[in-house]
Amino acid sequence: MEKFLGSGFYSGFSPAVSGTVGSAVAIIIYLIPGFEELYVIIPVSLIFFFYGIYVGSKFEIKYGKDPSECTIDEFVGTWISLIALPKTVWIITVTFLLWRILDIIKPPPARNLENKKGGFGIMIDDVVSGFYTLIIMHLVVYLFGTF
Repeated sequence: MEKFLGSGFYSGFSPAVSGTVGSAVAIIIYLIPGFEELYVIIPVSLIFFFYGIYVGSKFEIKYGKDPSECTIDEFVGTWISLIALPKTVWIITVTFLLWRILDIIKPPPARNLENKKGGFGIMIDDVVSGFYTLIIMHLVVYLFGTF
């Protein structure tokens, strides 16, 4: 079960771009009707965050520092980036693309936080990038409406 959840339903074992594959799996889960409800997405994100700290530490021991096999962090970052946004194809697509860009470039302090040891370091940079995406997307929706 640890390998299944820690690898984002085995998306972390994708031969290429495991972070993007993990984020795509997180989007598929988000598309389940009702998952976007605050009383679902927030608790599930918190549970996966804390479990990710635990299992991420185990993955780091087995696979090395911030291993690509561990994609539970992509799940959490993806879900954070979508909190309370309209559930439309365009919003989901733009949010996904922005999230992936910010997760890859890791604007400060995300890059510094990634250097923390263990599962906390694995998880926290994605949480920060997820919140950056969330703030930007809420500004976009506020300024331009849904599209």
